[in-house]
Amino acid sequence: MTISLQQIEQLLKENNLLKEFTHENSWHYDLPVENKTLTHLSYDSRNVTSETLFFCKGASFKEEYLMSALTEGLQIYVSEIPFDVDAHLGIIVTDIRKAMAILSMGFYDYPQSKLKLVAFTGTKGKTTSAYFLKYMLDEYNNQKTAMFSTMNSTLDGKTYFKSHLTTPESLDLYRMMNEAVTNGMTHLVMEVSSQAYKLNRVYQLTFDIGIFLNISPDHISPIEHPTFDDYYYCKRQLIHHSKQFIVNLDTRNVQLILEEAQNSQIPTVTYSATNKQADYHWEKGSTSTSFEVKSNQDSLNLCATYELGLMGDFNKDNALASIIAARLLDVPIETCQKGLKKATVPGRMEQLTQKNGSKVYIDYAHNKVSLTNLLSFAKQEHHDGRIITVIGSTGDKAISRRKDFGEVLNDYTDVAILTSDDPGNEHPHDIAKEISRYIVNDSVEQHIELDRETAIKKALSMATSQDTVILAGKGRDLYQKIAGEDVAYAGDFTIAERTINE
Repeated sequence: MTISLQQIEQLLKENNLLKEFTHENSWHYDLPVENKTLTHLSYDSRNVTSETLFFCKGASFKEEYLMSALTEGLQIYVSEIPFDVDAHLGIIVTDIRKAMAILSMGFYDYPQSKLKLVAFTGTKGKTTSAYFLKYMLDEYNNQKTAMFSTMNSTLDGKTYFKSHLTTPESLDLYRMMNEAVTNGMTHLVMEVSSQAYKLNRVYQLTFDIGIFLNISPDHISPIEHPTFDDYYYCKRQLIHHSKQFIVNLDTRNVQLILEEAQNSQIPTVTYSATNKQADYHWEKGSTSTSFEVKSNQDSLNLCATYELGLMGDFNKDNALASIIAARLLDVPIETCQKGLKKATVPGRMEQLTQKNGSKVYIDYAHNKVSLTNLLSFAKQEHHDGRIITVIGSTGDKAISRRKDFGEVLNDYTDVAILTSDDPGNEHPHDIAKEISRYIVNDSVEQHIELDRETAIKKALSMATSQDTVILAGKGRDLYQKIAGEDVAYAGDFTIAERTINE
């Protein structure tokens, strides 16, 4: 992969991103040096050569990072401000993140044009929906579906790796897309977060299909979204970057989304759990995991009975959205049924049974709506015994979740064991105490056990044959984010399974 200085100049001017070039203490609007071909992109000052185009990205970027890169041979940098450094060329732009997106596309030869792209956004359900669609597409294209997901990503359709961000930085995004194309992938399913639009990680990227699953207050914090309005606005940007759009008609203020899509002339399909005015809705089937898709017109010819491998009615909403997407991609209905029945999602609604008969559910539920769905399902299915819940909350971000969790635990659990969950730079005890402050129901028995493995073992040991244990938040995640480091962690499922077998 390469990009020339003349290509860089052209792309930045075409997109009104160029401010000036700096060369030998003078400023220019036209490229002031002879053309040169670059073979590497980076925003990490520790990963540069003389052939690197280096992006001075991020609110915490310091001039010393650029100085360090220059000592390693770097010659050319891109920045929003000119630095007084001994560089061969400074490329000064109006928006570093937009510039990085545009130049990364060019460097990797626009891999998005060689894939069918599907994007899911929503407060909850993105990962589950992405997996559902991947399984259906894999049946259709013989395992040629790449996926970028919160929990796991795959570039070859088979081997998975841990994701650091729900939606990667644009430079990483196009590098990964290019690798997926090289691996022979034909489709890419990805989750698109609100931060991806707020921070221009997907700037000027158009999806073949965009899906809006739902919205509820989340990610409201000083370093994410200052208000729900800002959060919702960022989520809605997917509308304008989709060729076709799917939206849950049960979404809060859905009329806003429908009006916005109509104004942008984006063909839109609606779905619902209960609203028969939607283009498609589902009804319960003959078993707890089956459902029937109904429609007044069925223009996509998808009305049929489907079987899920996951329990919980809330998963049927996600399944219906994914079925609609699959049919828009011309996946036959029988293939949809076959793929959906096979679908599993690591860390989502996984079930174990202790030797005394008590049930254990492991789920990645990590916000108010998903936790409510999980605990209300457990209450409904296992109403004879206690619900024992192990849960923590992330540090440094999504501060509002702590109050949310306390309120949900008030209503749906009998025993709350508060523990750590990616505490970051905060002390997990402070986070646990904050959740505890909002558990005002005196009938809820509370414990604080900061070691997550110990907390899980404590919950399992407490459970009688009639009780149900809920392990919420981590699923099969193999890391805890602590003080800027990814610390190895066995995963909730593995710990629970090992403890039960012992």
